[in-house]
Amino acid sequence: MPWSETTAMEQRIQFIIDWQRGRLTMRDLCAIHNVSRKTGYKWLERFLRVGPEGLEERSHAATNVHNKTSEEAEQALLQLRLRHPSWGAKKLLKILTEKRPALILPGRSTVCDILSRNGLVTKRPRRRAIGHPGRPGSTIVLPNDVWSADFKGEFRTGDGIYCYPLTVTDNFSRYLLECQGLGGTAIVPSKAVFTRVFKEYGLPRRIRTDNGTPFASNSLGRLSKLSAWWVRLGVLPEFIEPGKPQQNGKHERMHRTLKAETTKPPAANCRAQQRKFNTFRREYNEERPHEAIDMNTPAQLYQPSSREMPNKLLPLEYPDRFEVRYVSANGGIRWNRKWVNVTSAIIGEYVGLEEVDDGQWDVYFGPLKLGRLHERLMRIEDANGKLKRRV
Repeated sequence: MPWSETTAMEQRIQFIIDWQRGRLTMRDLCAIHNVSRKTGYKWLERFLRVGPEGLEERSHAATNVHNKTSEEAEQALLQLRLRHPSWGAKKLLKILTEKRPALILPGRSTVCDILSRNGLVTKRPRRRAIGHPGRPGSTIVLPNDVWSADFKGEFRTGDGIYCYPLTVTDNFSRYLLECQGLGGTAIVPSKAVFTRVFKEYGLPRRIRTDNGTPFASNSLGRLSKLSAWWVRLGVLPEFIEPGKPQQNGKHERMHRTLKAETTKPPAANCRAQQRKFNTFRREYNEERPHEAIDMNTPAQLYQPSSREMPNKLLPLEYPDRFEVRYVSANGGIRWNRKWVNVTSAIIGEYVGLEEVDDGQWDVYFGPLKLGRLHERLMRIEDANGKLKRRV
């Protein structure tokens, strides 16, 4: 047997019919129809005043909106927006206030609602977040297995100039390989520092960093131009999880000591500050015993890497079973006569593709797996299951 269904209008009519019979009190009548007495009296009052039409559903919107934007003001805003599609609510209000001071204009949020309601706001597509490989799990048993790099928080020297200390340490020995004050976190000066460190100490197997500039980016494999250069040298980048600095805890602990001994107070200028960094680095490596390494000094445990930095980057080599494609100036490759986005971090390089299933290819940049190409979608899914949009 099907369920018996009644509309709201039918329920109200039945309520009035039961009331007209006079057999029930208003309290019992409302209880039977599962409404409050306030609602029951409201229905009765409407019925007595205008008849059955009073039981029809009414809009809950206010009949009089005292602060409603006038049609004249709304049209003025829309016309100005059409002439200047890139102008936002603040600019529109500023111009109209100056040109038409007598016009009563709404607030900024109301202007945004008016523009949106009239289809004059283009919503930007939300960029899909790039996945993360998770907690770093590299085994550290020898010097140069894993280095850590980071920028110690910026601060002003005595002359008011910002200083950004770039630090590099060896995770096995705690050896502070470099502490160089820079004027920012740009790639070019950072690359110059790493070039000097690589030439002096050789190449590590991996470098562990956070996900910020210039080490990482929101692109396939989280590669930046700096970390892509590391891969070309045979050094794999290793990123800690966002918001978890404890995964680079040894380096963060060194930063606390660095801050306490070199920035309180800061030096008069950047050159003097660098001298403080150099003095700290020598004492930290050669004189200061470390409890974590059995009261040895980092210099007693560290040895330079046997992998020297090459004078010239050698071409990337891939197995014969791989398909090799050139990453063009637009950051993509040609595949089956179509364009597939990879990442702008490796423009001018070659990637290798290994078929793993029908229509699916793993994409590599040297030894680093970037993701998986799905021919049906002509898009690359990063190594953590996220489909890569153009970056």
